[in-house]
Amino acid sequence: MTATADQALLPAGLQDLLPPAAAQEAGAVERLIEAFGAYGYDRVKPPLIEFEDALLAGAGAALGQQTFRLMDPVSQRMLGVRADMTTQVARIATSRLSRAPRPLRLCYGGQVLRVTGTQLRPERQFAQVGAELIGSESEHADAEALVMAVSGLTGLGAEGLTVDLNLPPLVAALAERLQIDGDTTQRLRQALDRKDAAAVDRLAGDQGTLFQGLLRAAGPADRALQNLAALDLPERVQREVDRLQHVVRLVQAALPELTLTVDPVEHRGFEYHQGVTFTIYARGVRGELGRGGRYTTDAAGGPAEPATGFTLFMDSVLRALPDPETPRRVYVPHAHAVEAARLRQAGWSALVGLLPEDDPVAEARRLDCTHLLMQGDVQPLDGL
Repeated sequence: MTATADQALLPAGLQDLLPPAAAQEAGAVERLIEAFGAYGYDRVKPPLIEFEDALLAGAGAALGQQTFRLMDPVSQRMLGVRADMTTQVARIATSRLSRAPRPLRLCYGGQVLRVTGTQLRPERQFAQVGAELIGSESEHADAEALVMAVSGLTGLGAEGLTVDLNLPPLVAALAERLQIDGDTTQRLRQALDRKDAAAVDRLAGDQGTLFQGLLRAAGPADRALQNLAALDLPERVQREVDRLQHVVRLVQAALPELTLTVDPVEHRGFEYHQGVTFTIYARGVRGELGRGGRYTTDAAGGPAEPATGFTLFMDSVLRALPDPETPRRVYVPHAHAVEAARLRQAGWSALVGLLPEDDPVAEARRLDCTHLLMQGDVQPLDGL
């Protein structure tokens, strides 16, 4: 049955993933999961839909505006379609795996759906792949998550990767120490996100010089850390900066060729994070490939635990990868099923003619095959 134009139309932000991109994405997901398994991360598979109150508990509340809701006809309770998988993994860790030894290493892959897209990511449904390290406060955990994410992407063939590190809680902690009221702190944070120096001066008042120093500290990691070290920061804030410096040194030791930048006041997109965070980019690719950082698990009413992790966005990841190779497809003329089975065992994708054909060469080309079985031998179509 042929679909009409209206039937083929999809909602904004949704798309059909066609060959060869669909196969490329599926293969990339499995290769990433395999790479994370080499670090000792076990795979979990949370459901696509959960009860709303569980899905949006704790850190999940930050995703409330991005969550589709519907009524469950069985329980008569509200359900939510996941907009992110990180908080689901946190729920699993604090409930079903609460007695598993810590630190707990988990990884995952699956589809998410969001109410709206963004300018950089208009897609509302996309695949996520990620990992969470739960139960450790060590800087080595932060570094492991970042190194594993970058190494996984490099293993797929992504090039020109850069990582921007941030400290989302820094501004709030500094404002609290300086007794800046909540409303002013919120507006100050927005001004810092926009890199609006004039607004920062106006809102920070007598502390304008200090916040301007934070604003100027953004840039290549070594220079940024030097600029941060020159600032007279309160002890609590300085501890966060020291942690960032330690993480940077660990990552540089593991991946000396990786380009690292630091923006200590960036906050957008890290609503539930509470420590060192990072965003991964690739040269010439629209949008971020992934992001991650430190947070606290407090889902499902379980005890709060320190955690760190990351999520990779497969729509962006695919744009950073080389074009997929054309698969080897051999056309096997009608009534040669035994030969086709032999070729499949040898690693070929073998298409068998369902009806006798007058011109096997033309039929093979019509079906986008690269080779043809002719007189018992596999021949490349280019030579026929």
